[in-house]
Amino acid sequence: MKLNKLEDSKLLNNNPIGRYIKRNMGILIGLAVLIIIMTFASPYFMSTKNFSNVLRQATSNALLAYALTYVLIIGNIDLTVGSMVGIGSVLVATFIAVFGLPFFPALLLTIFFGCVIGFINGFIVSNTVMPPYIITLAMQNILRGFAYLISGGVAIKVSNQAFYDFGNEYILGIPIPVVVFAIIGIILSIVLERTVFGRHMIAVGGNIEAARYAGINIKKIKTIGYIISGALAALAGVIVASRVYSGQPTAGDGFESDAIAAAVLGGTSFNGGRGSIGGTIIGILIIAIVANGLNLLEVPYYWQTVVKGLVIMLAVYYDTEKQRRTAG
Repeated sequence: MKLNKLEDSKLLNNNPIGRYIKRNMGILIGLAVLIIIMTFASPYFMSTKNFSNVLRQATSNALLAYALTYVLIIGNIDLTVGSMVGIGSVLVATFIAVFGLPFFPALLLTIFFGCVIGFINGFIVSNTVMPPYIITLAMQNILRGFAYLISGGVAIKVSNQAFYDFGNEYILGIPIPVVVFAIIGIILSIVLERTVFGRHMIAVGGNIEAARYAGINIKKIKTIGYIISGALAALAGVIVASRVYSGQPTAGDGFESDAIAAAVLGGTSFNGGRGSIGGTIIGILIIAIVANGLNLLEVPYYWQTVVKGLVIMLAVYYDTEKQRRTAG
């Protein structure tokens, strides 16, 4: 019997799916329990239409959670992602409705803008002693202000079929935003777990002094991490704008809290050096199901905000305790 258990353990560790289950066993159990509770709490929860809505609504938070996963792993924080959604929403709408650009060039320009802001954040974080929290908090306000300035404080309506399709149509029965979320998740997971850059990210977040002595270009790693974060947040802004057919300067307000919660729930350490896209996806699903469940149960919005705040607090507390036990 012991031999069989040992063989089963080796088989689990050698199988990628087995490793994924073993690494995320606790949060997977939490997800399963949440699904069971919601199944009994609402007769509408298990419907195909509802699951499609959950995944579609989770897409924007998923992209931001991916962004935060990368930044948290290198031991930093990016509070600009919510405001980037807002200005990304406004920019793509402006490029199409005001300047008359086709959707695809407008999409690329918006993502490029996200990369530029990410570069600025990363450059300042890497070359000054100012805390990343303060730097990105300041940039958060700057971006939100520009979103209002560009739009005049009102929604910019867009009439463009490709723009509409990007956030609302399907590929093989799957919403396009969900396809985008899945493809980007696979790419980011491969980069993080299978490339030298990914290993360097974990090294920088885990022990920055050891990484420096190992010859890792810390400034480069941090800057690229922020560039990726900016690009993903800008793309999330395009998706949000597409879903409502307009650029909204208020879009993305408070989105960074859900993204942080999803990343930390998924096992990304708030102190850096540990995390995975696979774990973040589970965290994304938990946050999405909680939000969907509260809506189905007709819980008032203000109480939903309270619940989300408690989820974030519990996630960070769990991560802190896990780090303390590991260190001890």
